[in-house]
Amino acid sequence: MRVAALYDIHANLPALEAVLEEVLRTDVDQIVVGGDLLPGPMPVETIERLRAMMVPVQYITGNGEREVLAARRGAELQRLPAWAVEGIRWNARLLTAKHEEWVAGWPKSIRLEIAGLGRILFCHATPRDDNEIFTRLTAEAPLLPVFANAQAEVVVCGHTHMQFDRVVGKARVVNAGSVGMPFGEPGADWLLLGREIQLRHTNYDHAKAATRIRATGYPQGPEFDMLEPPSGAKMLELFGRAELK
Repeated sequence: MRVAALYDIHANLPALEAVLEEVLRTDVDQIVVGGDLLPGPMPVETIERLRAMMVPVQYITGNGEREVLAARRGAELQRLPAWAVEGIRWNARLLTAKHEEWVAGWPKSIRLEIAGLGRILFCHATPRDDNEIFTRLTAEAPLLPVFANAQAEVVVCGHTHMQFDRVVGKARVVNAGSVGMPFGEPGADWLLLGREIQLRHTNYDHAKAATRIRATGYPQGPEFDMLEPPSGAKMLELFGRAELK
């Protein structure tokens, strides 16, 4: 079985389209969307593009979906910067009741078994929480209790938008990176899982993507341009302050 893991799309449809072209050429058996499909500039179009796929697609929820659904219920979005809240509420207004019901039904994790790799656990950030932060540089000791009960040979995660492949205790932990907004080299990051795990990177035309995204009216804050995100080095420094200790 071959599985494409697409994480943190953030409704960046141009990036998703480029990745899907490559995914379909690899003859995958299914796709796992690993949370944070939302929020972003083209939420409805991104949802409908994935729902039109002929390849089976499974979804897990991330902190992004959780916040968008909370906004649809009228909840206060605490501990988030004003520009992020604006974008989340903009997404919430665009979704229909059917979209909301569908997204609300996504599980927090998915388990698959792939020959050559063994048991795979797909989660958004960590097996226990959709918002915990760790990177390739995070010390192993605080991560051991987080992954101790994963019951999987491989854990696939995302959330921090930075790919890595490391070991925590007995588990191989692989971050899929971000399709919609990877930190580091411009493009779109994802994983291909088969008898081995490939960290994949897909390039696409950012100028054309920027034109399409600007036309949506998405209230993206200047502090966080999804097509020109902060560097990997800067984000590792920022994540180091918020990571599991």
